[in-house]
Amino acid sequence: MIIIVQMKRLLPIVFIFCWLCQPAWGELPTEFSFDETSFEVGELELDMSLANRAPSLSLTEGETWSASASTSASPSVSSWVSSNFNTHEGVKPYRFIDDLSFAGVPLFVAGIIAKQEKHGFRQDYKNDNPKLRLVSHFKTTVDNYTQYAPLAATAALNLAGVKGRSSFLRMGASSLMSYAVMAGLVNGIKYTSKEMRPDGSTANSWPSGHTATAFTAATILHKEYGMTVSPWYSVGAYAVATATGAMRVLNNRHWVSDVLSGAGIGIMSGELGYALCDLIFKGKGLYMNDLGDYPDIYNDPSFFAVSMGIGIDNHKTLSFTYDNSYEQDGSDMRQLDLKFRNSTVLGIEGAYFFNKYVGVGGRLKIRTTPVGNFPDIAEGMYDGFEAMQEYYDFFSPNLVTDVYFDIESDHLTEFVASVGPYFNLPLGKRFALGTKFLAGRSTTNALDIDATYYGNVYRDDKMTDEEYDITWNALTVDANSTFSWGSGLSLTFAYRSNFSWRAFVDYDHTRKTYTMSYLEEGFWPAAYPAMPYNEEQMTVRGKLTHNMATWTLGGSFVVSF
Repeated sequence: MIIIVQMKRLLPIVFIFCWLCQPAWGELPTEFSFDETSFEVGELELDMSLANRAPSLSLTEGETWSASASTSASPSVSSWVSSNFNTHEGVKPYRFIDDLSFAGVPLFVAGIIAKQEKHGFRQDYKNDNPKLRLVSHFKTTVDNYTQYAPLAATAALNLAGVKGRSSFLRMGASSLMSYAVMAGLVNGIKYTSKEMRPDGSTANSWPSGHTATAFTAATILHKEYGMTVSPWYSVGAYAVATATGAMRVLNNRHWVSDVLSGAGIGIMSGELGYALCDLIFKGKGLYMNDLGDYPDIYNDPSFFAVSMGIGIDNHKTLSFTYDNSYEQDGSDMRQLDLKFRNSTVLGIEGAYFFNKYVGVGGRLKIRTTPVGNFPDIAEGMYDGFEAMQEYYDFFSPNLVTDVYFDIESDHLTEFVASVGPYFNLPLGKRFALGTKFLAGRSTTNALDIDATYYGNVYRDDKMTDEEYDITWNALTVDANSTFSWGSGLSLTFAYRSNFSWRAFVDYDHTRKTYTMSYLEEGFWPAAYPAMPYNEEQMTVRGKLTHNMATWTLGGSFVVSF
């Protein structure tokens, strides 16, 4: 029953397909007329095969015959279906194996390996404590729509008359087959593995259905237009699919492992759906074959790539030591530990090669690293409030009546832009080794826990009925922008002359200074408006500097140009 309910992912595809088909479901034509014309004919025959969506006349020598008016006819259902499965001249049928690159298999396996990241980290951000809330700045529903965007683009191009690989009916059949395979795989695994989501909401996290749907759609657009018209359709499709997977992680709905396996299933499903339809329809309904005479990795390794991977840092824990005493005399020394999970790494990369071996290029990379114990840190801050509550109640009843701690950001996000030389070693027509040496700039966004206090104002040496509420940055962890350098090793497999899948290992190094700021009693300006307040003096800080080395294991979709 669960799998049947989850087949709702197919409903948008079925709806679009049926809606676009409805112009062909009109009534059969009952009247025909012709322009007033004279023919020398012995017999006039109307050929209703409609091979080209128009009736044809067969004329033979003989007497002159006249007819009036003009022809008007709507194609019948059978004729429209027949024309959609015509074999275009010069187009060769695809073999079953032609549609399989097997690129989704290593992505799916990488997701299984990455599942180990969950061990030892709390998954329930609710913490059974209503005073602690996850209200991340990054909350979006865009991923609910981008998962279908490449498929919508494919249907729109086909409907607009832009010829790609298949007729509309064959494209629709291949799409439905692809999504049926995807839905079966995703839901069969989801409700067997029962992996808890990182936000603790439901036990159906692995693999990511949104990501699988997006990569299935991207593979459909890739096959219909990227491989036959322009490879930039493929770049756009897989970029949107990759962004969908990233949003699932940033929304705290999925682990990195869920997204990697979802991407793998999506690619495998799209390829298998097309391969099965090749067996069923053979050469029927094909308009174009794959592009020919296009750059390949042997003769011209210039490329553009969309990448996804897992980042593993040399420091899994950052420990800040700070003095929490009011006089800053070392009487209340404390330690704050940040325990990092493996990061999600997304990137775009490109290089222009002057010959087979040497080129220059650049890379833009986004790395998001979740802090697994941030709920514990927020809970510790709440415990500190409860310890002070007795003091507040004794001296100033109702000074603090309610409190919330909001986790505004639980990801440390790094943006790295870099350029440098690229090197390529061809190993044949289909394989190549590559390396690079890059230098650039790394910028990091802060972690943040906000505190919100409610209570009554203390004024003129007494409690009043005047109420206040105030929110402040109770805990922030930030890092400076700094120089970054890195290298990497890649193995590229060209499954078509202009399309490749790439496995890579990248190494990036930065020396960052991390700053921690903790302000425990930021409610004073609202609760004690008449008392002097020095925020700088009441804020405790910690600082540490680390050489941060990150290894990224990942894969790329590559287009040669």
